[in-house]
Amino acid sequence: MAAQSGLSHPALVRGGVSVFPPVPLSAEAAPFTPMEPSGWGPGSQSEAEKLFSNCAIKLRALRADSVQLKEELNLLFDQLLSENYNRTFEPAVNIRPEDVCSLLKHASCLVPLTQEHLVIKLCQVVHHLLNQLKHLSDLLGEEGFLLQYSSPSQSNMELRRVALTCMANICLRIPGQPPLDDQYRSVCFQAFLKTLQSTKPPDTDELFYCMVIQAALKGLQCCLSGGKWKFGGGEELGSVLAALKRLMFQGAPGVIVEWPAVLYPAPLPQYESLSAAKTAESPKSLEPPKDVAVPGKASGSKKRKSKGKGKKTKTEESRGDEREEGDAETVPALLKGRAEEKQPASFLYPSWKLNSSDSEFSDLEGNAQSKLRVNHGRVRQGALHCLLVVVKAVEKRTLYGYWSSFIPDSPIGGSPPLTLVTIILKDLSPKVRLCALQVLSAMLDSSRQFLAVAEDTASPRTSYTPFSFTLATAIRELHRTLSLALLAETSPQTLTQVIKCLAYLVANAPYHRLRPGLLTQLWKQIRPYVRHRDVNVRVSVLTLYGALVTTQAPLPEVQLLLQQPDHSSSMGVFTPQDSGLSWRQRDGVSSPSRTPVKHSQRSSSTHSPHIPHTPGEEDSRRLWLLQLCVTLVTQPREDQSDSEGVGGGAALEPPPVRLEALQVLSHLVRGYFPLTQHYLCEIGQVSARCLGETDTSIQLHGAKLLEEFGSGIIQQYRAENNVPESSRVPISQVVQFWSEVLSGPLNRALQNEQHPTLQASACDTLSSILPQAFAQLPDKTQLMCITVLLGLTYIENYLVKTAAVRALGIYVLFPCLREDVMFVADTANTILAALDDRSTNVRAKAAWSLGNLTDTLIVNMESVGVDFQEELSDMLLLKMLQAATRAAADKDRVKSNAVRALGNLLHFLRQSQMTRPAFQQPLEDAVRALVKTVQSEATMKVRWNACYALGNAFRNPALPLDSAAWSHEAFSALCHVVTSCKNFKVRIKSAAALAVPAHRGCYGDTERFTRVWCSLATALENSEDTNDFLEYRYSASLRHTLSQALLHLLSVSQSQDMLGLGTSLASEEGTGIREHLMKYLRAEEGGGEEAEKDIRGESLHPRERIGSVEQILIRIKGLKVEGEEERGKEMVSHFLEDLIKICEETWENTQTNREVTESKADHV
Repeated sequence: MAAQSGLSHPALVRGGVSVFPPVPLSAEAAPFTPMEPSGWGPGSQSEAEKLFSNCAIKLRALRADSVQLKEELNLLFDQLLSENYNRTFEPAVNIRPEDVCSLLKHASCLVPLTQEHLVIKLCQVVHHLLNQLKHLSDLLGEEGFLLQYSSPSQSNMELRRVALTCMANICLRIPGQPPLDDQYRSVCFQAFLKTLQSTKPPDTDELFYCMVIQAALKGLQCCLSGGKWKFGGGEELGSVLAALKRLMFQGAPGVIVEWPAVLYPAPLPQYESLSAAKTAESPKSLEPPKDVAVPGKASGSKKRKSKGKGKKTKTEESRGDEREEGDAETVPALLKGRAEEKQPASFLYPSWKLNSSDSEFSDLEGNAQSKLRVNHGRVRQGALHCLLVVVKAVEKRTLYGYWSSFIPDSPIGGSPPLTLVTIILKDLSPKVRLCALQVLSAMLDSSRQFLAVAEDTASPRTSYTPFSFTLATAIRELHRTLSLALLAETSPQTLTQVIKCLAYLVANAPYHRLRPGLLTQLWKQIRPYVRHRDVNVRVSVLTLYGALVTTQAPLPEVQLLLQQPDHSSSMGVFTPQDSGLSWRQRDGVSSPSRTPVKHSQRSSSTHSPHIPHTPGEEDSRRLWLLQLCVTLVTQPREDQSDSEGVGGGAALEPPPVRLEALQVLSHLVRGYFPLTQHYLCEIGQVSARCLGETDTSIQLHGAKLLEEFGSGIIQQYRAENNVPESSRVPISQVVQFWSEVLSGPLNRALQNEQHPTLQASACDTLSSILPQAFAQLPDKTQLMCITVLLGLTYIENYLVKTAAVRALGIYVLFPCLREDVMFVADTANTILAALDDRSTNVRAKAAWSLGNLTDTLIVNMESVGVDFQEELSDMLLLKMLQAATRAAADKDRVKSNAVRALGNLLHFLRQSQMTRPAFQQPLEDAVRALVKTVQSEATMKVRWNACYALGNAFRNPALPLDSAAWSHEAFSALCHVVTSCKNFKVRIKSAAALAVPAHRGCYGDTERFTRVWCSLATALENSEDTNDFLEYRYSASLRHTLSQALLHLLSVSQSQDMLGLGTSLASEEGTGIREHLMKYLRAEEGGGEEAEKDIRGESLHPRERIGSVEQILIRIKGLKVEGEEERGKEMVSHFLEDLIKICEETWENTQTNREVTESKADHV
């Protein structure tokens, strides 16, 4: 313990001069009274100084044996934390550094280390005072004493540890307080990293060295967690990862390798090499110990030998890390392998083994070895905690380069690399294994984009292994190793994390690109854990099932698994209860959570819940998972664990289990609706029961389940999904389903003002009613739905108001309601009121609903005709136009649908309305709002909608495009966007808008018409110029739409346009136009999803396209022109004739070749 000498009052030295005299820290010292230099003292002017002085006096007066010590310290710390000492706001504050240090020293001596709450508060006081009083330069400056004491050259290990602990406390982020300055945080970071990279000094006790490393790891964790952190250039991140990876295996028996100083991004793992000093010993480390059960050998003698120690091992699971790791009997358990798993010996047995046993040590030596193992475990745990912080702090894309250093792929011979999986499978401490699983889960979280390239459906080429196959192999290796961990784990907490880690893997891996079988094995393996005694394990299993039915749904492999009959014995399920060979079960005694169950008990605990079915229903439709979830939600537990109590009658599953089961039901309905639709009544009953309970969370999930089921029915009836009538849920059943739901507890949930979230969820449920079924509901039920939704829009809570406005926006599209003028008017007034709400969410959803309502106006105008337009109030239309114009200046979330509504309203207005003085200015403002949005720097979605809205407005023949002042601005904006916008989808929509006007007069004078033509021609010429590969995929659609637009302009052109058109077509520009028009007429380039079909919205056959060009040629030849226009007309006619001739020849040749090919095929 020589390292602890000289620590009673270390003087702070700078250049050999004491900064302030040492202060004795004994309890008998005289009460502390701050010195009074000029400008500071107890009677100073600053309130902060007065408070500090009073607290210092009270603190010095406290004694360690005081009865009220805890209460007094807590009060004094709160007072110190409550004051603002920042000189930026209080320039008069003049508290000396030595007084602060003296106060903190005395406080640190008084705080009992066992009182965690007071220790945390002391750390907050340290951070608060030092950070705000700006005394950090004395601590962390170039000659700061903390840097000197924490240096690797410091021989006093205890002093070094204390200095690193102080630096960690300084870096600790306190909620509500600003983080440590980046300057000092960087200094601390480098100090922590140097400590982690340094080797143990000679003649230094290993235990003290471990404590220093623990302090550095804690400091690094606080440093990285104290706000946004950017790793410096070069090898800084690699250096941190290399140091942490080395410390992940600190003290692990047999791990003697040469660790790299830096890890580099690489697609393949960087294998650590064995140390040269231990090369001769390395083969022995791979041999199984003598007392290990080798595959094929009986292990009964080993079990008989350890019978008397079962009690001790059983209690270790619930004790702390110290007792568990300190017991030497636990070490051989690491080396036990599963006899059933056919794995290479290098994997079954760890690469380390013990060099000694407890019998070689005396009691004192054994105690020292136990403490050392405990501290080694804490180092590994701290390194993994730090790695977890690094994983969360570093950008995912950057971290992917280091995956191969922490996640294995299938080893090709030899021993596998040391990775996180090594710790998960072989570390002795469940806490360390738990930390490793947390790190692996964090790495897998949100990795779907990275893992999406994995594929192994085809055999790899022999010349090289593609990265996609390597990644797929890594996924398979993770499945294999985590499955082993699942079978071997004995700690319920760690077992829970194993299952959660599997859920992250399942949620992100691309199973549709992998060979089937992975999910089948996992599905069968986790099934017995549904009845595990630990609640958290049961919840995590349901989470994993939720991931299985969510990933790439519907997945054929999962679909087959869902339809398998419920015969556990026929599935070949190997469960932990069936074997006592788990390599972490001590001395052959099963863990309390792994007590083998009798066959009768197992069959009763895993039987399929009985759910009634319609007569004649096939047994293959019975979904075991759905039945299980229904049972977990509605039925009492058949067995209860000790922690859940006994007696008092049968109890339902704990709320977490029931909530997770409801979520699995929702995922199942969403992803595999064709399989779940046969359980319409059962799901309705489950949801009704949940809505009738008192637990709000259960009610919310019940409403969500109803919403998912309703959405699944709606998807079935969508025409684009092409679901056969026989495969749909019959309308009669849907009507009956919603009649029962709406007459039950859902109505009460809608009126439950004490729980706004439940009201909002109930509104979402109402919006998922099938429109055809809504029309067949009783009139009073329809009226109830509408009345409730209209009333809920006046609730102050923004969640309720948002959901109600959204539901009305859906109802207004229902065929049975959209022609009801009164309903449309009531809905419009409600939406207009919501557009003025202070909540952005409410305004955004109101704008979306207004867009839907205006879509309904267009549908009614086309189906009903003028009668509906005349019935709708002019004043209401004016209000809607003005409100949509104001919303177009709101945030992008509101603006995107506001411009959509403006386009519909401008299309809907009649001639009589536009000529009224009250409409003229709002009309001009509306068009200018669209123009401004097209030209703005808003998101591309907003600009796309604005271009679409202008095209929609141009469809109104009553719109004065030829004479209005704003029409020039509209055409100019579209011409600018079609030639210069970086987003091709916006260009496509602007070109389509320019081709909408049906008459030549809408384009204005010859100058404007020529500008539109030139803009489209320029856009066609530059349709392949882009630096963004993602935009290039839309270039064919852009050329398709531009070609349509140019032909449309030719079809409406008049004699005054011939000179400009002829000049363009006869120039070099015309050559490019000819080539693109030929491709369009031959249909060589598909229009794609983004292309316009044609002006009338009809898709034309290549022969029909050529025929339309012939009609254009005939019309142009019939124009009466004079002078220069005659020459232009001839050039245009010559251009079209050549175009038609070339296309017809190509068409004839194509047809001839096709006939010859068909003739040969018939002859053969």
